[in-house]
Amino acid sequence: MPTTLPVPIEFELPEGWRAAPPDDVGAPGAAFVALHPLPDDGFTANITIDGEYRPDGAALSEIADASVERLRRASMSVVVTGHREVGSADAPGFTQTLAVSGIVGGVRRDLVQSQVYLSLLDVADPRKRVVIRLVLTATASQHPSVLDDFQEFVRTVRPDSGAAS
Repeated sequence: MPTTLPVPIEFELPEGWRAAPPDDVGAPGAAFVALHPLPDDGFTANITIDGEYRPDGAALSEIADASVERLRRASMSVVVTGHREVGSADAPGFTQTLAVSGIVGGVRRDLVQSQVYLSLLDVADPRKRVVIRLVLTATASQHPSVLDDFQEFVRTVRPDSGAAS
């Protein structure tokens, strides 16, 4: 069953990408999944979104490290190939890129994940922090060609100003 985000967000998908039910594409922990229109060698590049309340003081880099450890338990190999803090004090973020080898659909795959962590604070109560994770997963050969789409997508993500409170 797909999860829901603790706060509503809005975003725009890059041209050609289409939403898919998380359960139908094997991503039950995701709140949202988008699929690229052109698979590469039988693997479809995808963007997933999930998030959770994080009232603790964990830095985004620590949350990202924990994500790597969870992925290591499910994969043959995970290597962090880059990471950096982004954003501002008012809108902090963290990005990391991972090289992942594992079995997907019965086939050994070399994939690349670009992960973006965004921290959102409740303006009425800053102790209520939400961390949203945006993830692009693609084959190593297709990643360079879909990375611009992902970056374009990330730039459109924002709190949903039209959501009822």
